[in-house]
Amino acid sequence: MTMAVQKKAAEVPKRAQPAPSSIVPVDASPVPELGKGADLAAFREMLLIRRFEEKAGQLYGMGLIGGFCHLYIGQEAVVVGMQMASKDGDQVITGYRDHGHMLACGMDPKGVMAELTGRRGGYSKGKGGSMHMFSREKNFFGGHGIVGAQVSLGTGIAFANSYRDNGQVCLTYFGDGAANQGQVYESFNMAALWKLPVLYIIENNRYAMGTSVTRASAQPDLSKRGASFNIPGELVDGMDVRAVKAAGDRALAWCREGNGPYILEMKTYRYRGHSMSDPAKYRTREEVEKVRVESDPIEQSRARILANKWVGEDELKAMDAEVRKDVNDAAEFATYDPEPDPSELFTDVLI
Repeated sequence: MTMAVQKKAAEVPKRAQPAPSSIVPVDASPVPELGKGADLAAFREMLLIRRFEEKAGQLYGMGLIGGFCHLYIGQEAVVVGMQMASKDGDQVITGYRDHGHMLACGMDPKGVMAELTGRRGGYSKGKGGSMHMFSREKNFFGGHGIVGAQVSLGTGIAFANSYRDNGQVCLTYFGDGAANQGQVYESFNMAALWKLPVLYIIENNRYAMGTSVTRASAQPDLSKRGASFNIPGELVDGMDVRAVKAAGDRALAWCREGNGPYILEMKTYRYRGHSMSDPAKYRTREEVEKVRVESDPIEQSRARILANKWVGEDELKAMDAEVRKDVNDAAEFATYDPEPDPSELFTDVLI
């Protein structure tokens, strides 16, 4: 290296490393209220996902669930709010943190839990496990284990919608870690070029597999990732189901009107590790507890319901008891349902 080159290199300033816990702020303006019926329905749906995931964590600890298991605890408002904004016929496709999406799409908790335990009554007949379930009936086109792979598939589903001119939109979910994958940008380019009805929903839970988004991404505002393709995007408080639903209404209307794709970055947070084997040592317990106290989506909903006096504490406790019973019934079914017959080993499998 010449002296001139060495001098030039020395003059290049080093990029400052942001604090791992820092996040891009979201719009703090007031969001439309849901109203009594919608708020109660959202509360129950988020509660179902939370209790289901807590039970799945217990079954994993007991050895009844094997392999990978990625829990959705803390992120419930995202998928519940988006499903409230969607219409019949809209499709959903996501990554491997997918149990919440299945339940929000209306898939039977017994079938989801049975798949987790590898039973015959599971949605993939016990052969897919946590990351690979599918329900054509509910327009759920799968959880996918390859990081970012579902983005290309969701874009393809949107192409089919456009070709058929059926007015449907594909809600394509992926995480902050997947946002740096090359296939994501190939999908953005095609979706923008052909004005496909696809809504890209980035569930930014801040840490991907264990690295803060502010350390892994030169531009931590992921809503701007489509700017070079002229894809509009916005930041959303993914811990507030009202904000999610309002943003979903806007974005889905844009897609449905033939304007092409849209990006929503949901600022959310997972309370557990990346998977059940992750001790999450990259963040402090104090940070997690702070989010639980200040931003928990279910507790926000509970406080709002009580403040409006739509129902009392006793009614909410009764709802929780009902949800817990449904989840316990699902766990019971998943524990004693027969395992797939060995003759099923190669059915429904591409070899």
